[in-house]
Amino acid sequence: MRLKWIILSIYPGMIGEDQEGNLVEGGIVPEAHNVMKRMGKILAHFNLDYNDVVKCLVMIDDISQWSLFNSVYVQYFEKPYPARSAFGADGLAADASFELECIAHIQDD
Repeated sequence: MRLKWIILSIYPGMIGEDQEGNLVEGGIVPEAHNVMKRMGKILAHFNLDYNDVVKCLVMIDDISQWSLFNSVYVQYFEKPYPARSAFGADGLAADASFELECIAHIQDD
């Protein structure tokens, strides 16, 4: 079996912005839901779903908000969760609370 890969976001990653490019209000929880829903739409475009995501990288502005982000993240993925790396980062794009990059696979039939 050969795998094809799709990178769901490329630097600077996905942030919680609306269709006009403005950061959604309310902090990390609404930003996280926004990003995860947009990622779901990208996955669906390629006939994929969250179960096809194999790796995520989370860059979070305030690491003390990790549990808030994670409470949203686990609503979209099932166990076993994708591999994940995370680190604190200062000065994210548009003053976002976090950025997310994910990689999904497309099975070659």
